[in-house]
Amino acid sequence: MAMSEIQIRIICFVFVMFLIAVWEVLVPRRELTVSKTGRWFNNLSIIFLNSFLVKILFPVAAVGVAVAAQNHGWGLFNVLQLPGWLSVLIAILILDLIIYLQHVMVHAVPLLWRLHMVHHADLDCDVTTGLRFHPLEILLSMGIKMAVVAAFGIPIPAVLIFEITLNSTALFNHGNIYMPEKLDRYLRLLVVTPDMHRVHHSVIIRETNSNFGFNFPWWDRLFGTYRAQPVAGHEGMTIGITPFRKEEQVTLRRLLLLPFVGETGRYSMKYIGKDPEKKTIQ
Repeated sequence: MAMSEIQIRIICFVFVMFLIAVWEVLVPRRELTVSKTGRWFNNLSIIFLNSFLVKILFPVAAVGVAVAAQNHGWGLFNVLQLPGWLSVLIAILILDLIIYLQHVMVHAVPLLWRLHMVHHADLDCDVTTGLRFHPLEILLSMGIKMAVVAAFGIPIPAVLIFEITLNSTALFNHGNIYMPEKLDRYLRLLVVTPDMHRVHHSVIIRETNSNFGFNFPWWDRLFGTYRAQPVAGHEGMTIGITPFRKEEQVTLRRLLLLPFVGETGRYSMKYIGKDPEKKTIQ
């Protein structure tokens, strides 16, 4: 009996998360600043809540929309009739570009930044940070993804591959894992590495507004949002956002309320472009 899409995604999620979590214990990149127990409770609770809400509110999800698009001939790919392998390849690149642009958008629009703050308010960055997003942001993201799948007629295999890859790379590139500098330098030519994405979680605004990619690193280089390293170095950088520096500010209840009551700080997209100098706090 063939496995369903949900079973495949759960198996991949559990495997990758277990692998990265063990890697973090054996060879961590940074010392943690707060208790892992409390953070993991908060983060995993949000992850499970999001999974439940998506299943209830979007029972067919993106793969279901892809099936409908194929059956009804919706979208660009169903008109062009490209070879199957080429359609899948181009579709995955389109979906990844959309995720990059969406990520820039939630930093650029103040209302959406309020939702996205929940992701950035983590005081450490590890495997659980990768899927820690406010439920409203997850629902927004799913709505955008389903609209893109319908509009382009994204092939079913491309959606499934992309969904699994996106979850896996989010766990990987948020991991508090060490890898040799030379390996990281070459690997980040193909995929967003933990050292590359960690810059994005810096408390320094110009670093926060960089390295928006999740899967592929090319969009950041193409659109000028790439930053190679944090100014303070990976061991010395501060992770999080300025208004939330205490554990009691980021409990589960407060994280869920954060978009409605929290201070946003000065995380404007006008602070983007040049690398910050060491003396700056922006």
